[in-house]
Amino acid sequence: MKIDPKDFITKHLNDILPRITAYAAENQSSMNAVGSLSLLSPGRVLPQLISIISTSMANPALCQVTREEFAIMKTPEGELYDKSIIQSAQQDSMKKANMKRENKAYSFKEQIIELELKEEIKKKKGIKDEVQLTSKQKELMHAQLERESQIRKRLKELDNELETALGLLDTVIKRKPPGLTQYIPGLIGSFLPLFRSPLAAPRIRDPFLSLASCVMPARLKTFGTLVSHVTLRLMKPECELDESWCQEELPTALNRVVSLLHAHTIPSRAGKGEPGAAPLSAPAFSLVFPLLKTVMTETPQDSEDKEEFLVKILQVLTVHAQLRSSATGQALLVDENGPELLPRKDMLVLLTRVIGTGSPRLQVLASNALTTLCTSSSGEDGCAYAEQEEIDVLLQALQSPCMNVRDAALRGLMELQMVLPTPDSDEKNGLNLLRRLWVVKFDVEDEIQKLAERLWESMGLELQPDLCSLLIKDVIYHEEAVRQAGAEALSRAVAQYRNQAAEVMNKLTEIYQEKLYRPPPVLDALGRVISESPPDQWEARCGIALALNKLSQHLDSSQVKPLFQFFVPDALNDRSADVRKCMLDAALSTLNTHGKDNVNSLLPVFEEFLKNAPNDASYDAVRQSVVILMGSLAKHLDKSDPKVKPIVGKLIAALSTPSQQVQESVASCLPPLVPAIKEDAGGMIQKLMQLLLESDKYAERKGAAYGLAGLVKGLGILSLKQQEMMTTLTDAIQDKKNFRRREGALFAFEMLCSMLGKLFEPYVVHVLPHLLLCFGDGNQYVREAADDCAKAVMSNLSTHGVKLVLPSLLAALEEESWRTKAGSVELLGAMAYCAPKQLSSCLPNIVPKLTEVLTDSHVKVQNAGQQALRQIGSVIRNPEILAIAPVLLDALTDPSRKTQKCLQTLLDTKFVHFIDAPSLALIMPIVQRAFQDRSTDTRKMAAQIIGNMYSLTDQKDLAPYLPSVTPGLKASLLDPVPEVRTVSAKALGAMVKGMGESCFEDLLPWLMETLTYEQSSVDRSGAAQGLAEVMAGLGVEKLEKLMPEIVATASKVDIAPHVRDGYIMMFNYLPITFGDKFTPYVGPIIPCILKALADENEFVRDTALRAGQRIISMYAETAIALLLPQLEDGLFDDLWRIRFSSVQLLGDLLFHISGVTGKMTTETASEDDNFGTAQSNKAIINALGVERRNRVLAGLYMGRSDTQLVVRQASLHVWKIVVSNTPRTLREILPTLFGLLLKFLASTCADKRTVAARTLGDLVRKLGEKILPEIIPILEDGLRSDKSDERQGVCIGLSEIMKSTSRDAVLLFSESLVPTVRKALCDPLEEVREAAAKTFEQLHSTIGHQALEDILPFLLKQLDNEETSDFAVDGLKQVMAVKSRVVLPYLVPKLTTPPVNTRVLAFLSSVAGDALTRHLSVILPAMMSALKEKLGTSEEQLEMANCQSVILSVEDDAGQRIITEDLLEATRSPELGMRQAAAVILNIYCSKTKADYTGHLKSLVSGLIRLFNDTNPVVLNESWDALNSITKKLDAGNQLALIEDLHKDIRIVGNEAKGEHVPGFCIPKKGVTSILLVLREGVLTGNPEQKEEAAKALGLVIKLTSAEALKPSVVSITGPLIRILGDRFSWNVKVALLETLSLLLAKVEIALKPFLPQLQTTFTKALQDSNRAVRLKAADALGKLIVIHVKVDPLFTELLNGIRSSDDSAIRDTMLQALRFVTRGAGAKVDAAIRKNISTVLLGMLGHDEDATRMASAGCLAELCAFLSEEELSTVLHQHLLADVSGIDWMVRHGRSLALSVAVNVAPSRLCSPKYYNSVQEMILSNATADRIPIAVSGIRGMGFLMKYHMEGGGNLPPKLSNLFIKCLQNSSSDIKLVAEKMIWWANKNHLPSLDPQTIKPILKALLDNTKDKNTSVRAYSDQAIVNLLKMRAGEEVLESVSKILDAASLELLNESCRRSLKKLAGQADSDEQIDDTILT
Repeated sequence: MKIDPKDFITKHLNDILPRITAYAAENQSSMNAVGSLSLLSPGRVLPQLISIISTSMANPALCQVTREEFAIMKTPEGELYDKSIIQSAQQDSMKKANMKRENKAYSFKEQIIELELKEEIKKKKGIKDEVQLTSKQKELMHAQLERESQIRKRLKELDNELETALGLLDTVIKRKPPGLTQYIPGLIGSFLPLFRSPLAAPRIRDPFLSLASCVMPARLKTFGTLVSHVTLRLMKPECELDESWCQEELPTALNRVVSLLHAHTIPSRAGKGEPGAAPLSAPAFSLVFPLLKTVMTETPQDSEDKEEFLVKILQVLTVHAQLRSSATGQALLVDENGPELLPRKDMLVLLTRVIGTGSPRLQVLASNALTTLCTSSSGEDGCAYAEQEEIDVLLQALQSPCMNVRDAALRGLMELQMVLPTPDSDEKNGLNLLRRLWVVKFDVEDEIQKLAERLWESMGLELQPDLCSLLIKDVIYHEEAVRQAGAEALSRAVAQYRNQAAEVMNKLTEIYQEKLYRPPPVLDALGRVISESPPDQWEARCGIALALNKLSQHLDSSQVKPLFQFFVPDALNDRSADVRKCMLDAALSTLNTHGKDNVNSLLPVFEEFLKNAPNDASYDAVRQSVVILMGSLAKHLDKSDPKVKPIVGKLIAALSTPSQQVQESVASCLPPLVPAIKEDAGGMIQKLMQLLLESDKYAERKGAAYGLAGLVKGLGILSLKQQEMMTTLTDAIQDKKNFRRREGALFAFEMLCSMLGKLFEPYVVHVLPHLLLCFGDGNQYVREAADDCAKAVMSNLSTHGVKLVLPSLLAALEEESWRTKAGSVELLGAMAYCAPKQLSSCLPNIVPKLTEVLTDSHVKVQNAGQQALRQIGSVIRNPEILAIAPVLLDALTDPSRKTQKCLQTLLDTKFVHFIDAPSLALIMPIVQRAFQDRSTDTRKMAAQIIGNMYSLTDQKDLAPYLPSVTPGLKASLLDPVPEVRTVSAKALGAMVKGMGESCFEDLLPWLMETLTYEQSSVDRSGAAQGLAEVMAGLGVEKLEKLMPEIVATASKVDIAPHVRDGYIMMFNYLPITFGDKFTPYVGPIIPCILKALADENEFVRDTALRAGQRIISMYAETAIALLLPQLEDGLFDDLWRIRFSSVQLLGDLLFHISGVTGKMTTETASEDDNFGTAQSNKAIINALGVERRNRVLAGLYMGRSDTQLVVRQASLHVWKIVVSNTPRTLREILPTLFGLLLKFLASTCADKRTVAARTLGDLVRKLGEKILPEIIPILEDGLRSDKSDERQGVCIGLSEIMKSTSRDAVLLFSESLVPTVRKALCDPLEEVREAAAKTFEQLHSTIGHQALEDILPFLLKQLDNEETSDFAVDGLKQVMAVKSRVVLPYLVPKLTTPPVNTRVLAFLSSVAGDALTRHLSVILPAMMSALKEKLGTSEEQLEMANCQSVILSVEDDAGQRIITEDLLEATRSPELGMRQAAAVILNIYCSKTKADYTGHLKSLVSGLIRLFNDTNPVVLNESWDALNSITKKLDAGNQLALIEDLHKDIRIVGNEAKGEHVPGFCIPKKGVTSILLVLREGVLTGNPEQKEEAAKALGLVIKLTSAEALKPSVVSITGPLIRILGDRFSWNVKVALLETLSLLLAKVEIALKPFLPQLQTTFTKALQDSNRAVRLKAADALGKLIVIHVKVDPLFTELLNGIRSSDDSAIRDTMLQALRFVTRGAGAKVDAAIRKNISTVLLGMLGHDEDATRMASAGCLAELCAFLSEEELSTVLHQHLLADVSGIDWMVRHGRSLALSVAVNVAPSRLCSPKYYNSVQEMILSNATADRIPIAVSGIRGMGFLMKYHMEGGGNLPPKLSNLFIKCLQNSSSDIKLVAEKMIWWANKNHLPSLDPQTIKPILKALLDNTKDKNTSVRAYSDQAIVNLLKMRAGEEVLESVSKILDAASLELLNESCRRSLKKLAGQADSDEQIDDTILT
């Protein structure tokens, strides 16, 4: 027939379809036809077919079927369902009407029992009673049957129709024509309502379940079935459900469905979701949506788990809202993966509901979802076009009371701009949109206003005049937010269309009347209420008042009066107080605008009302309002207008009205009117004051207070003073007798505060003390008034006022009086009534104080505290907090027991509203305290609450609590319990996110500092977690800013381990807080983590491992590309710890990919047991690819042979778990593995080569020796390679193969191996030689001694070859390292025979170890001789380096002993070269060895110091350096132990120097520093003996050192000496120290200038010491010190004063000596006056009783003579020293004689000048011949001094002098003789010229006679005198010349003396004996 089916169907479908569908139910062929049609032309057939099905299912009758009707339908025809008629008939038949009346025989009860028994017997016998129906009952029954039959018929028709429709649907679903799925969403919408119908539910159950198979993709078919069944259960349909699907509990099933849906549809990071997770198609989502919607609306948000559950649903909704159509596709079909088929309207309704009621987190998610969904309907590419019903949902949402809903709806509309209707395109809907947007433009929230404005402008909308009347609906809307916005919107609209003002106002007044009417309740005949009155529509009337208020400014004058006629009396007398208030506001607003122009027309309205209004309480409200309006109007009258005064009079009179509202209103009207009645004001005030304080009526007094306040406000604040009101009120409040006066004063203060506000603030402070007292007043009324006054005071305080008041109130809490305390507490409570801004600033200070009060000792104070807290609780605006306020107050009252419960309650509370300042004031102290609690749970809850606060609170309210909460949070952040740390970190993050970084300036630095805290890893962990959360709070920008710094710091090599640990911890927590946003940083941080994994500190490694595992668990799939290369490199890293960690992380990654756990144990007997599965292997190949898998496994296999045990174990563990069959896997990866092995055998890293070699050995073991013939030739070829690494690898490989194979196999290849090893040992590269040595060792182990014979001679031979000698030496060294004990005996003799090969020795010694010691005695001499040859040549340095290598390799004790002894022995060699070599080597040894040579310390030091006298500079320098190295290394103990020996050694060296300087101490720039350390330590820290010893040694060193060499060390020496001198040590220590200082002063003089003050103080202090020796040394030292002194006068004065005042003669004497020494040093510098004082004192002491004093003062005077002026000297000489001696005391003469003698010695040039010479000589000679021995002795000393003077002058002795000497020598007194001999000996000392032989001769003869004297001393000194007289120490010239003129006897005597003693004496050094006996010793 050639009919095209499609064309045919297209033409005739309208005829075909009705026919088929009409019979479809009975006829299977019809059904088949429908199926075929739908397949042939789905585009034409399906829409109509689905329309037929939907129409049938949408029949409303189906949903109206009741259960009863359905039961009737099920009841067979003709049978009654409702059997109530028959039952009533039965009851009638059984009625007990025929029973007998109760009597004694038959009780009523017994009769009933009997009847029942009969009935029961009948039942048992099966006898049925035919119920007899009455005719009426029969009639009723027939009627019921008829009714039921009608119902049955109707229902059956419905059922058939439904069955037909469902049959058609079933047919279509079975055929699955293309495009069917796009109709499924519509069908689902039809299905859902029918589940409530008992008729439809059983029918539609199975079709509904079959829909899943149509829409779900193949992978989710099972899931689709699950969703359908759970949806059915959730719907609770009117039909039976499959039992098997109902066994699981519904909440569990729901949880499972949602979790599965989440996993299947949301592509998850970190690979936790399904592998192919993708959103469902729109039809499939439509199937799931009913379940999601029901769950979303019915799940209570009472726990975190449930919130998390709802979050998942919102995420699913968001993902599906992002569906977009693709451009391709058939034009007819809608894209299933686009948004067109989504149930968008229902989704919008659901989301707006969630935004309005959900928790903050859900609100945010839902808002985002809503915006996304709106974008999907925006008409852009891939998006649908929004239906009007969707837009309507959003427009409806704009009327929500919840700000967030309005905000979200606006944002949604912004997305839909392209598809929104405008009044031009769609008048009705466009106008509606216009109206909604216009209203929302005036929303109460600023943010919403701005959004609306933006939308309005971007759409280019314009206001339409029609809108004004429409806006009235918004004005009377039931939500306040809409009413307020509507009123403003209407006002703005009317402002543009002024002509509509009148119409709008009329409409508003009409509607007011409508809304005012409230029909009475419907009553029955008996007056009972049948239905209540409808609720009063006061909200609408409020809205009208608001609108009138806003509109008033746009009215004409003509409309004003009618409006006021509406206000008065109707509107102002509304039944609702709220409406009245709003109406009054509107009236006042109108008056303010139009009052001035309409005074005359409005005033009569008001006056007339007041005149005519009934004096009834119901009219009070209007009266009040009218009076107010009159007052407000009167301000527009002229001041002089006569009407004003009466009005004021009325107002004042109205004050007595017992209505607060009236009084308030009057007070507010009075101020503007006061100027008109200024002259009467005083009187009024007095009158009101009297009423206030004296009236009996409460209302009058209260009204008077209002009036006063109004008048004061009008007159100005000064009137308080002018009218003396404050004085009066203050007196009244203190009136103890009359409570009314106190109460009245309080009323006045309350009203003044309320009316004057801030102006009255200065007086508040004065009122407060009285107010405090009134709180505790005995009268209840006064207390109440005080309460009200306090509230007024507080509610009107400004911020400044709060600052004024608060300190005094808080101070009052510290008062003793409980009344004052209680009062201030109550006032603090009243602060709850402050303005919200002030309240939030003062509450943080108040509440903590109030909580302290709760523990007060006085009950009333406690009660007041509780009441105050309750007051603060009462102003809480947040309903949720208000509900739990009692719990909060309990926690504040009883913190120890109630805190935890309170926190739990807070956490359980779901907040919908913002938390205001009073709520915070109660919550924060509890939270603050909770942070100090011991309980972990409490601290955790506190942190959770803080975290949640930031989304619920105004940030500025929270700001004051930050300082007190932050420390607690910080402490919790460092809590040992991880959970507390986590919660605290989140809280910190929330805080920073909420408040911004600026509020936490010190937080980031603190976190960064704690992050690197050294002591505790817990602190670091907490800080890391906190920092991560804070960064998350600050957003990705902060991450981008800080991350480079964190990565850079973590990567640094030189940071401390705890710092690295802290930074690595960040990598553990940042991924959690940032999630996918952190992915860009995964790459950069992996190297840091791997580096940290190699850290030597275990805690750093653990942290890094955790961080690595975190990265793997979160970014395994996404970051394989980043992770694997790093981990592969890590497997082969040089650091074993990185290898170990890489294996662990790689294991984790492989476990993650393959889906196995790595936690099982893999410890089995065999290392080749495997636990892997084929499936895991497949998963790894899929994830990594074959090539990468092979590389990874090859790396792992090589890890099994690692050099470190832990790496081997870890690699083996991972290998066993992921590999299923080792041999097979090895074969698979062998090519890759061999490639790696060859690369590694040739690696520069020794560990890698070893690993490769071991792996090779392992392979040989596993795959057998069969592969040896293949491997060995390859390796031999490798030795010929140019690449050194390869050659080295070959050696290692050979070693490993030898280890892994049998001995026979090695022998088989040994012929080729020996040459190989030889060659490798001489390889140019060290690593190759080293590897060859190991191969040699393996070879030696196998073939024994033969290996040495084969290889060593060859190596020695190579030494001679210039090209290979270096390599051969190193080869030998490597062999030595392996086999030193075998090789050394063979090599040493060869190497030490001249020429000595020190280079080889040096190489060998470094590896020879202890074996070298046995050969040291041979090696050392050889080395010294070699070094001796090379010293001074160019090869010296090289030779020294070789010697150093040998000498430093010895570390054992025996070796050290040999080195020390042999080298010191060599230093004593007469041969200079040997000494030099030995000194050089000793220096090397002492300075560079790491061995402990303490045992040989003394011998080393002694030996080295003795070298200090050597003449050779090399020896000197080397020995000095060596000694310096030793002393530098010594600790304090060893230094002190050395002092005694050191002193001894220095003495020996000094003796050897024979009085000269020691060269070793005088080396330039070195000096004495080498030993100074030790001596200084002795002086500073030694015991007294050591101190003395050290000081003496130091003194000796100073003597033996030149001044130049000493100078660098002056400070080091002097400081300790001064310091120790100041301490209390024994006299001998001090003597030694002083002596040393004296020596130093003498040596370096001016260099000690910096120490001058300290030295002077120390010395003068020592002068007072109890020990004589100390004093004398101090005197001597002062004499040396004075030389470098500039200002000497103070010192002289001090000494002179000391001498004068000293009682102790011993101290005085030493002071005199000191004075003498300083005079000698600085007599010329001293002031003349001081000099005169000194000479006077000294002259006075010349005749002192005590010999010592006399002598000391004489010596001192003599010393002074050198510096006296000529005049002074003349006076001293003539009046004292040369004065006539006749008649004076011998002591005075003795003193003078002493002074004169010494003066000749110290100042010969002055005393022996011609002027005085004769007198002096005469006096000396006279003294010498005196009777008194002491005088004679001093005279002889003077002669000696004169003798020296003559000899120095080159002259001869005067005969007188010479003769007197001879007489003295011949004197009978031994003392005289002795002194004469001493003076001759002294005057003829070596440096003076000799006397004339003729002069000598007589003296000599006298001396020779004395050599025979019986007194030993005389004999001894005569010898000494002769030696000096004859200058025998200078030669024998004088002796010979004198001998010539001597007589024979004398000559004989002389010769005898020469023989006996003179020659001997001449050979000795001359004595240094002190000749001047006036110097104390």
